[in-house]
Amino acid sequence: MRIVLFANTDWFLYNFKLPLARALRARGDELILLSPPGEYGPRLRELGFRWEALPVSRSGINPLAELATIARVRRLYATLQPDLVHHFTIKCVIYGSLAARLAGVRRVVNSVTGLGFALLANTLKARLIRPVVLSLYRLALRGTAVIFQNADNRDTLARYGVLARSEVFVVPGDGIDAEQFAPQAAADDAPRVLMMARLLQSKGVAEFVAAAAQVRAAWPQAEFQLAGSPDPGNPESIDEASLQRWANEGHVQFLGHRSDVLALNQACSIAVLASTQGEGIPRALLEAAACAKALVATDVPGCRDLVIDGETGVLVPPGDAAALAAAIARLLGDASLRARLGAAARARVLARYADGPIIEQTLAVYAGGRQ
Repeated sequence: MRIVLFANTDWFLYNFKLPLARALRARGDELILLSPPGEYGPRLRELGFRWEALPVSRSGINPLAELATIARVRRLYATLQPDLVHHFTIKCVIYGSLAARLAGVRRVVNSVTGLGFALLANTLKARLIRPVVLSLYRLALRGTAVIFQNADNRDTLARYGVLARSEVFVVPGDGIDAEQFAPQAAADDAPRVLMMARLLQSKGVAEFVAAAAQVRAAWPQAEFQLAGSPDPGNPESIDEASLQRWANEGHVQFLGHRSDVLALNQACSIAVLASTQGEGIPRALLEAAACAKALVATDVPGCRDLVIDGETGVLVPPGDAAALAAAIARLLGDASLRARLGAAARARVLARYADGPIIEQTLAVYAGGRQ
């Protein structure tokens, strides 16, 4: 088949979809990768893939400009004449699906990796734009195959009535190379707590900072690291003044955007994600689990799929910094418990979330298989 994978960044394709792309190439499919231009597109070409730059504004809201984008995607699909297109992230899902319908693409697959600000936040802005987003989803998803990463997200959109005319699947995550992300003895035995997340309010950054201060009152030698960068185009991005104030307090090391995520995971004692809203299957926890790290996460969709309380990690209520601090302190004080939870977390990744089973399930969706 001729297959198109369309995402809103070339970084996403390179970091999350290479195993799928390689599997499709290995079975003889003709593959075209589409995304806005960036530094990773040339890297994809160096690996022998056909990558095409397709500009899409992440935060644009000008109706004429957005319609022009849909028309541009339609023209490209009409030229390429793919047998199947697979879209990732909300704009690519909506615009790509509408364009594919206009271009007569036979099979359209859409990955809804998370529900996002409009459907999860409770701010006035979110409530105002929610009907618009739902209407667009209802229009775009009609007649397509829709992949969710967890059943909670599937059920939420189903309750809104946007999936009645879609094929619906749950494929748990983007997959992970469990040979690359593997346990390794840390260079030191420093108690180190790592959170990887965009610096958004809904990622629980404030709760992580507060928990760090509480834990360090009893464990002053504990290191708390936060790897991630602000997202200025997101309405929940944390302001620079707050970030600077927290950095000055000295309880958390703000590492910024990092490319050495494997080394950071292997060197930590505990991995945390303090989201106050739902996730798909959070990549940060998945990478840490593959490295056999004990996990502490909030009891929200996506996190609770990977983190089984008392088995692969510890779940705490969202927005509760004291509970987060107590869970972290408990694990810091019990090395055998950390080891047991970490081993179980990696076993769960191997059985359910590794590249092999995820690619197999994705190819079944391409073929029209039912779950």
